[in-house]
Amino acid sequence: MSAFAAVLASAAVTEREHKLSLLLELGALLAQEVDLDALLGDIGQRVARAMQAERATVFVVDAATGDLRARIAEHPDLPEVHLARGIGVAGWVAESGEVVNLADATRDPRHFAGVDRATGFTTRTLLSVPVRDAGRAIRGVLQVLNRRDGPFTAEDETFLQALGNQVALALGRTTLRAAEGSARGVQVRGVFNHIVGSSPAVRAVYEQITRAAAVDATVLLRGETGAGKGLFARAIHANSRRRAGPFVTVDCTTLPEALVESELFGHEKGSFTGADRKVTGKVDAADGGTLFLDEVGELAPTVQARLLRFLQEHAFERVGGRATVRVDVRVLTATHRDLAALVADGRFRQDLFYRLRVVEITVPPLRARGGDEVVALAEHFLEVFTRRYGRPGLRLSPDAVAALRGHDWPGNVRELEHTVERAVVLSPDELIAAEHLGLPVRRGPAPLVAPAAPDEGVLLPLGLTLAEVEARYVEATLRACGNNRSQAARALGVGRNTLRRKAPKA
Repeated sequence: MSAFAAVLASAAVTEREHKLSLLLELGALLAQEVDLDALLGDIGQRVARAMQAERATVFVVDAATGDLRARIAEHPDLPEVHLARGIGVAGWVAESGEVVNLADATRDPRHFAGVDRATGFTTRTLLSVPVRDAGRAIRGVLQVLNRRDGPFTAEDETFLQALGNQVALALGRTTLRAAEGSARGVQVRGVFNHIVGSSPAVRAVYEQITRAAAVDATVLLRGETGAGKGLFARAIHANSRRRAGPFVTVDCTTLPEALVESELFGHEKGSFTGADRKVTGKVDAADGGTLFLDEVGELAPTVQARLLRFLQEHAFERVGGRATVRVDVRVLTATHRDLAALVADGRFRQDLFYRLRVVEITVPPLRARGGDEVVALAEHFLEVFTRRYGRPGLRLSPDAVAALRGHDWPGNVRELEHTVERAVVLSPDELIAAEHLGLPVRRGPAPLVAPAAPDEGVLLPLGLTLAEVEARYVEATLRACGNNRSQAARALGVGRNTLRRKAPKA
């Protein structure tokens, strides 16, 4: 074999290795609560490397509009690429479901040069394939540009289609899932990979998490038990510069007081009865990554002092040891306790309290997130547990949805998760009724009924948001007026434009 042929063979082997390693990398990426835009951008970068291309982009189809949306990782100043339905090669692929391989993109009338103009990029060769789920429905488009050694090959087409199928599976494990009953596209249920929620209360937390992830400051997450503080802590780590390092969790409520110091900082052989060997602690294990102390308010005063010193110096001694150990660890903490009150009572160190709350994020309780978000989370858990227990086709009945909306969720998201799991296990048929949820019967005033017409009413149970009340009343008025919008607007004393905004979306 000539030297030139050997180089070509070596390059082919390297390319195949990149392609195989990419399939393995996708699984690791999906385990993280990363920002969805960052996730898609990261997938694009890895696909480009594996395909020997200058650029790769994952477009998702918006289920509501049919438009294509993507983020180009190399252009953080360009927040999003938005293509109207059917525009560009990617739009054509999303509509037709066919593979497009262009040796000269500039000569094809389907090529849309607007993205090139916006990014300063020049597209020469192009390969675009549909992203199809297991049911063959199109959820997006995977596109690579400018192969480094010439046009894309038939082998490239085969591999990219296989990779598109993997991307579809990937989207199904994030909040970018198919809309209920939709034959095309995805709907975004949250900003982060595994966190469902789009209410104003949660969006405010997303903004704080994004800012906190960009720096290395200590973060204190506050909120009720079961509100999801641990999930948000993971999101901070997964979107920080430490994402490749370990994420180590310590539940301070489960540790006996006598063993807390050893659990955190480790111990030397012979330091106490039963210490027959040297053991490293959780702080050691988190070196290069993030240490998450859940329910930090439960720490004893002696451990608080050691934790304060560690936060100040990034150094510690193991129990029974004298050598100073230095590590590079970021600390995140969470609590449902009122630490300020504990400080006032002398049960929590004031200097540690100030050190922990450099960045303070309050995670809202589920009841503050609104009925729509409760239902969205319930549907998310329903998908999870129907897959886990092999019960496809299960759905929530109207009375189950009403029960979910009416409950005040003292146990927050954790209670909702267990409630849905119970219903999936116990429901005898495909329709989950309220009785299968196991929620307590609501005691209190009878439901409010506001008549919309002599023979028709609208049920307004307690627990609805004001927007939900308005939407139900407007819908009932429209029914009473035979869907005559002018008549309904007059009956409500509003203009037609206001009625259009208030009416439930079809």
